[in-house]
Amino acid sequence: MKKVSLIIIMVFGCLIATVSCKKDKKGMASGIQVHSHVDESVALDTTKIAPFFASHPDLKEFEKDVRQLYKKHNHYVWFDKRGLIELADVLHNKIGQIDDEGLKLKVPYKEELNTVFDTADKPNMDAELLISSMYLYYTKKVFEGLDTKVSQETGWFLPREKVDYVAYLDTLMKDPKLIKENTKDLFSQYYKLRKGLQKYREIEKNGGWDTIALGEGIKALKEGDSGTAVKQLRTRLVKEGYVKSDSEKEVFDADLTNGLKLYEEKHNRTYNGKVTPSLIKELNISVGDRIRTITVNMERCRWISPEMDKAPEVIAVNIPSYRLVYFKEGKPFFTSRVVVGKDLNKTVVFSGMMSYLNFAPYWNVPTSILNKEIKPAIAKNPNYLAQHNMEWYKGRVRQKPGGNNSLGKVKFMFPNTNNIYLHDTPAKSLFNRDERAFSHGCVRVEKARDLAIMITKKDGNWSESKVDKAMNAGKESTYVLKKKIPVYIAYFTAWADDDGNIAFFDDVYNRDGRLANLLYAAN
Repeated sequence: MKKVSLIIIMVFGCLIATVSCKKDKKGMASGIQVHSHVDESVALDTTKIAPFFASHPDLKEFEKDVRQLYKKHNHYVWFDKRGLIELADVLHNKIGQIDDEGLKLKVPYKEELNTVFDTADKPNMDAELLISSMYLYYTKKVFEGLDTKVSQETGWFLPREKVDYVAYLDTLMKDPKLIKENTKDLFSQYYKLRKGLQKYREIEKNGGWDTIALGEGIKALKEGDSGTAVKQLRTRLVKEGYVKSDSEKEVFDADLTNGLKLYEEKHNRTYNGKVTPSLIKELNISVGDRIRTITVNMERCRWISPEMDKAPEVIAVNIPSYRLVYFKEGKPFFTSRVVVGKDLNKTVVFSGMMSYLNFAPYWNVPTSILNKEIKPAIAKNPNYLAQHNMEWYKGRVRQKPGGNNSLGKVKFMFPNTNNIYLHDTPAKSLFNRDERAFSHGCVRVEKARDLAIMITKKDGNWSESKVDKAMNAGKESTYVLKKKIPVYIAYFTAWADDDGNIAFFDDVYNRDGRLANLLYAAN
């Protein structure tokens, strides 16, 4: 089995305190003590596996793994001679709290499972098989999520790590003391979103928030204005914590301005002093819809390898936030605004290894752009290529290096079948827009020069002047990295900080709804 960190331990470990205080059947306080299967294991009859799944069709998908488990162990796993082991209690509690993981599921045979834990005092084959099946149900739903085929249908092509949970349970049973450890082993953003989910569910429990109505004829609000809409705006920002307390004032004061600045900063925008209809529309999205968005993004976190957190350095682009972040040792080190593919040329969600940089690059015009845009332009204007610093080369059109080159002065290459890469651009004004889906699929980086300096300085001790010389040479050159850098292009419409404060981003490719339908329908 591939080396797997202690995924199960993390989620089960959080219930140690609860379980350790539970009384055993003799009324004595029992600590976390998993009984030894070497000394107290009980043999079982594997011929009862088929009848069990015949009578429990909703668990049929786990029959193969259950058989694999008992092929290794021809004895009870969840029972010993004294009854249910403590680890079974932990699993039962976690299944009872599966809603905390952002999953709206009707757990199959839940009442039967509850009855097992209420009444079982000795090994029972149906109960044993039910618990094993529920263990696999829980790990599939919480840790694995929707099948890879389904995630790819939603446009997600980041690699997904396959974990053998049967083998891992075997490891856990052989070394019970591991249950005392508490290691976070899903992608770290998952736990931050889970904390945020609790916050927003509490807001919903307390009534959510009301909508804000600008009023007839009002096009925007600014500091100094007054009216009912100002009061509504203040109350709305208090709900999410951007304003500390609700003074109920109808005057747009400095306190409200500071709250709006904080809100916009969290969403990677700069407050321009006005509350526009578009911002009001965003603030009027219901708390229920926000909760749905959080759970959708928790599902996406299940598709990210936790190795991303452990990598010495990672460059990550989040399409909906139009943001590139260069992480070192799991901490943000550098950020830049980006432009991503427009709806007809969606930037693909995938990963690669940055292996080289091209300075003063040629732009080899893709065939689709050549046929749809360049050739019609040439037909209208025979001088089009010369005017755009382009030339025919080996039957194709390319744009020569220079300040007006569509790729700017540097591109960052991580070879992939999608022909996607990061690059500079001469169209700097696009970065000032809130919505930045304009490209043909590649990712334009606002601070491309700074990124090139950071990468080459660390990798080859290049100076700023050396980078500038290469960028402005007018002649293409290549810098090959001594150590490749992982690049992740992902799609998150909700992103939480360590305290569970969440920024929401527009679903630019309209993917949340379909994923939510798949997720909420899955059971």
